[in-house]
Amino acid sequence: MAMGFFGLALFLLLAFDSDQGSPSTASASTSPSAQDVEVTYGTVLKLMHEKTKVRLHSHDVPYGTGSGQQSVTGFPNVDDSNSYWVVRPIPETSAKQGDTIPNGVIIRLQHMRTRKWLHSHLHASPISGNLEVSCFGGESESDTGDYWRLIIEGSGKTWKQDQRIWLQHVDTGGYLHSHNKKYTRIAGGQQEVCGLREKRVDNVWLAAEGVYLPITESTSKWPVYGIVIFCRTSFSAAYSMMHANVPSDDTTNQIEPF
Repeated sequence: MAMGFFGLALFLLLAFDSDQGSPSTASASTSPSAQDVEVTYGTVLKLMHEKTKVRLHSHDVPYGTGSGQQSVTGFPNVDDSNSYWVVRPIPETSAKQGDTIPNGVIIRLQHMRTRKWLHSHLHASPISGNLEVSCFGGESESDTGDYWRLIIEGSGKTWKQDQRIWLQHVDTGGYLHSHNKKYTRIAGGQQEVCGLREKRVDNVWLAAEGVYLPITESTSKWPVYGIVIFCRTSFSAAYSMMHANVPSDDTTNQIEPF
């Protein structure tokens, strides 16, 4: 039922999206309505690095150094479908799709196209030598290296679209980070994403484009769905979300250090 509802949401997005824009065109930081948009478990979104404006990105391309796992980068193209992530709880909790996400909770981010988890470990990142951030595992394979603690700036109690957040890796203590250092060979133009052991203003992220699932009433026997909120998700990106075999703008083969 949940997958059918999600498919309906994407269908409605495709039906209403046009040159005049989608039904909701809230940005990650400027739209007044963004302050009321809850990020719930099951939401499919892009994360924008506040300082450099790139989107957290992955692809079926391994690192040429370090772990050799699937690489994670910062991608400048807003519409690329390889930048979508599904917000998931950790297996040890009773949280379910549609639940709000409190400050301080541990979450996982699943790359929508490849189904692998945002991951980190003690391997050195290719450019800066910080903590490598990769994608690892799959639907039936996940470990604590996929666990990230949500930290909301200020007094926010649950994650909302307009809030500035940090993601701290549980195993290493590193904060999800990006910077202006770019790959210049195969992945030319894409920024390094890494883990940084220091919490700083330049490792702040914002929830950006995506399909934001409404809050469900956990006391009901059946989930009660509200209106799905689409935030700046283009026709081409939404189509790619529905067709996993459609190639994105990213055609790299292997991430090399420089």
